[in-house]
Amino acid sequence: MTRQLALLGSAVCLVLSTGAASAVDLPIRKAGLWEMKMVRTGGQIPEVTMQHCTDETTDKDMSTAASPLAKQVCSKQDVQKTATGYVSDSVCGVAGVNVTSHSEITGDFNSAYTVKSTSHSEGGTSGAHDATMIIEAKWLGACKSDQKPGDIIMPGGMKMNIKDMEKLKGLLPKQK
Repeated sequence: MTRQLALLGSAVCLVLSTGAASAVDLPIRKAGLWEMKMVRTGGQIPEVTMQHCTDETTDKDMSTAASPLAKQVCSKQDVQKTATGYVSDSVCGVAGVNVTSHSEITGDFNSAYTVKSTSHSEGGTSGAHDATMIIEAKWLGACKSDQKPGDIIMPGGMKMNIKDMEKLKGLLPKQK
């Protein structure tokens, strides 16, 4: 159960870091099934590979759904276009844990892209620590027949829909 919660937390962070509206909006990904491999160092979460079925409307909805959530938990959320892709800087806090992160996004949103993030966390039971996460995303083709846009299939077959993330806002503690 703890591993599933950690994976869910990673998915939430992924949505906040790549989907929130800011100074520059990220491009919409090509519709279909995307594989996302997340490799994290400096933490206890092992490598995770998940699949995400998306379409244009879902990717746009992720921006509008993540934006209020990011505004609730993040004091800074900035995305800028660069010569090679995008750079994102954020400062977010949930349940007494504050995370400052910097991400570089390269590639295209039609076949493959990479997100390299570094973060510094303070608070909570683990104290202060630094972590690095690399997300390698690649387009696999059409979504499977039993999938609908927004579905995320986690390791072990756990399935959730990103559209349900909006419901999580009510579970987060209010920021001071």
